[in-house]
Amino acid sequence: MDAQAWEKVDRLIDENQNKTIKDYFAEDPDRAGRFSLEAAGWFLDYSKNRIDAAMMKALVKLAEKSDLKNEIEKMFTGRKINATEGRAVLHTALRNIDKNAKIKVDGKDVMPGVRRVLKQMGDFADLVRSGKWKGFTGKRIKYVVNIGIGGSDLGPVMANIALTPYSKRYLKFYFVSNVDSTHLVETLREVKADQTLFIVASKTFTTQETMSNAQAAKSWLVEKLGDKKAVARHFVAVSTAEKEVAAFGIDTKNMFVFWDWVGGRYSLPSAIGLSLMISIGRNNYARFLKGYYRMDRHFRTARFERNMPVVLALLGILYHNGYGAESYCVLPYDQYLSRFPAYLQQMDMESNGKGVTKDGEKVPYTTGPIEWGEPGTNGQHSFYQLIHQGTHLIPCDFIGFSKTHNPVGDLHDKLMANFFAQTEALAFGKTADECRKEGVEERLVPFKTFDGNRPTNTLLADELTPETLGALIALYEHKVFVQGVIWNIYSYDQWGVQLGKVLAKGILDDLTSKKPKLRHDASTNQLIARYRKTLSR
Repeated sequence: MDAQAWEKVDRLIDENQNKTIKDYFAEDPDRAGRFSLEAAGWFLDYSKNRIDAAMMKALVKLAEKSDLKNEIEKMFTGRKINATEGRAVLHTALRNIDKNAKIKVDGKDVMPGVRRVLKQMGDFADLVRSGKWKGFTGKRIKYVVNIGIGGSDLGPVMANIALTPYSKRYLKFYFVSNVDSTHLVETLREVKADQTLFIVASKTFTTQETMSNAQAAKSWLVEKLGDKKAVARHFVAVSTAEKEVAAFGIDTKNMFVFWDWVGGRYSLPSAIGLSLMISIGRNNYARFLKGYYRMDRHFRTARFERNMPVVLALLGILYHNGYGAESYCVLPYDQYLSRFPAYLQQMDMESNGKGVTKDGEKVPYTTGPIEWGEPGTNGQHSFYQLIHQGTHLIPCDFIGFSKTHNPVGDLHDKLMANFFAQTEALAFGKTADECRKEGVEERLVPFKTFDGNRPTNTLLADELTPETLGALIALYEHKVFVQGVIWNIYSYDQWGVQLGKVLAKGILDDLTSKKPKLRHDASTNQLIARYRKTLSR
C-alpha cells in the first residue's frame, strides 16, 4: 500500500473525526445523488459512509498509486499474475461473450476451448432436462447430486438456490461437500439410484473429501443397481484428469474440463457450473454469463471514481485500515441469496487472507477482513444488536430487489421497509433528546440511545435474475481483486489451506494403523489416543 497516498487518507480521517454521517448529510443536500452510481443492472448508494469528496479523491489516489489500471489489464489479458503458482488468472475469459474475443496464455488463444466446453455443457444439459439422457435402467434423471468442496461446491449451491425461479422444477438438486459421512448418507436417503446423476467436481480427481464421497456414492449406486457398468450412465466428471476419470468408471466423453488459470473460488462460470446449467438451461445460463460480462466491462473501462467494484474496495480499505474494522457484514434481503454470504467468505478470506507481500516480506498493515452475514430479516432478530449498539465498527452491505418472484400480500413491502429502515437507523441513530421527546423514562435513555454513524452501502436491483446475479458475483470478485492490489498481496493462491491437509494424511495413518507412530505434539498424541481408545471399546 502506497505510504504517501495512505498518509493523505489518514490525515483526512483525523481532520474529520468529529464529523458524523448525519453531519455530512446536513452539509450537502445533494449528497445522496453525489455518492450513488449504476452499473450492470445494479444501483449503489454509498452516501451513508464516513466520506466526503475530499476523502473519495484521496482514496482514488491510493488506487492510482497502486498501479491498479495496469494490474486490471494484466488480469484481463492473461498475464500470470498468480506469480507463486506461475498461472494466469482468467475467470473473466469464462464469461467473455464477445464472439470475436481472443485471449492468449503462453501464446495460445483460450477462447475456443472456453466456447467448446460451454457448448458441451449446454448439449448435455439439454439431454438431461429433456429426459433423453437415461439412467442404466432406462429411467430419466430426476435427481442431480453435485459432489465437490470449496469452490466446487459453494458456487454451484449458492447459484442454484439463487436462481430457483428459473430452474426446471422436475429436477431436484443436492450438494455434497463435507467428508463427514452424514452429509452423503442423508443426501442418498433423498434420492433413487436409478434416477440419480452424480457430478464429481475435482480438477485433479484426487481431492480427498470429494473423491472419498464419490467412491462411497459409487459403491452405493453399484450395490443398488447391481452392475458396475451403471457408473457410466450415472456419473459425469468436471476435471482435467482424463486417466483418473476413466479409472473411476466415467466415460471421458462425459468429462467437462476447465483450466489451471481458473481458481476454485472463481470457477462458477466454468464447467463447475454444470449443475446450474442443467437447472436453469442454456439460455438462462447465457443470461447469467452476460451479467458477469457487463460488470467485467464496467470494471475494466469505468473511471475509478465511478467504478462500482473500485468504490466498494476503497470504502472497505478505509474502514479496515483507517478505522480498525476487523469485519464487514453482507446482508441480502432475499431468501434466494441465503448462501451468498457463505460464498463470499471463501472468495474474500481465501483470496486476501495473506500476511506476506508480493516481495515476500511481512505485511506491515492488516489485510483480509472477516466477511459474514445472513439474509434479512432473520439477522435483525439475531446479530443486528451488535451492529447497532455494540462496541465494534462493522460496515455493512445491504443487497435488495425492488420486485419479488413470489408476491404475497404486502410481504415484500414489509421486507423492503426493513431493508431501507436499517440503513437509516445505522447512519443516523437516535439521540438522547429524541428519546426524551418520545417520553422515554430518564433512567432508560442511555439504553435506548443509538449513536448512529455506522456505515452502510445499499445495492439495489430491479429483480434477482440470471443477469443481476452474474453481475453481483463479478462485482465482489473485482472488489476483492482491487483490495489485493492495494495491499500488494497475491490474491489468487491459497497456500494457507495446504498445511492442515498434509498433516491430516499422517494423522489418518495414526488413526487407522495397528501400531500408530504418534510423532506429534503431546496434545495431538493425547487426542489421537483417546479417539482410538473410544473406537476399540
